[in-house]
Amino acid sequence: MQSQTKWLNFMLSYPLPLNSDPEASRVPDGLPPITDAHVHLFPQQIFKAIWRWFEHWAWPVRYEMTSELIIEFLQSKGISKIIGLDYAHKPGIARDLNAFMLNLMEKFPIVQGTATIFPGESHTEQILMEAFDDGLIGVKLHAHVQYFDMAGRGARNIYEICERRGQPLVMHVGRAPKNPEYPYKQDPYKLCYSHGVERILKDHPGLRFCVPHLGADEFTEYKRLVESYENLWLDTTMVLADYMPVGDKVELTEFRADRVMFGTDFPQIPFAWNHELDCLLKLGLEPEHLDQILRKTAADFYRVVI
Repeated sequence: MQSQTKWLNFMLSYPLPLNSDPEASRVPDGLPPITDAHVHLFPQQIFKAIWRWFEHWAWPVRYEMTSELIIEFLQSKGISKIIGLDYAHKPGIARDLNAFMLNLMEKFPIVQGTATIFPGESHTEQILMEAFDDGLIGVKLHAHVQYFDMAGRGARNIYEICERRGQPLVMHVGRAPKNPEYPYKQDPYKLCYSHGVERILKDHPGLRFCVPHLGADEFTEYKRLVESYENLWLDTTMVLADYMPVGDKVELTEFRADRVMFGTDFPQIPFAWNHELDCLLKLGLEPEHLDQILRKTAADFYRVVI
């Protein structure tokens, strides 16, 4: 109830403010190699539409850059590896988005990119198989934007393909954020729920599944799930920043370090690029736990060398 009340207060006060916190020139010395496991890379036309939506319904985006500039910017700051994510907001564009991601990977070795697909669209298996064969390292879905039933046939088909092919799946299924301009009337609190994720984990034990944002705002439930299932991972994206009112403060030290990976949501953030990294460093984690979250967990999840 407390979480829902805080989120309702956010709904009544959007958009949230742009932060003017200072920007660091580089990552601090002495850290292990850093993988940002949650970086959005889109064609510019799609980015512009996303930024308009964010400015009106969420928060001002501080870094309005092309995908090429995003990669160059993060690399200049000392980020060692980028996991590129995008999502198809309608049927028929997944192939183009996958080709776009592959092109970025070819230009920038720092990037490892994921594929996308619109759940239920025609030729799903063929599109994903082509993407995997060409070198994309997983699939990204977004239950809010794509508006699909996580237990529906279209989504199940994707789980089965990923499980059979040994490819990881990143899927936004946390209930936050929500806003009144989604193109459907149904509340994300009905569309997304941790017990639905648990059903997927049980039905597809060979599927490596990552829930971003530590499952905001069901933190307690996702902490339980990640302790109970060896096929579930989480990322930290935007949760450590203590920016959005999504319930109780997250105690990251209570989560399994080997199942949590660092991510930022760059460039769709309202604060400095280093803000979440600074918040993570202030937790005083043991060096091996910090290395796990900043590098090893993403390498284990995606089965790539980082």
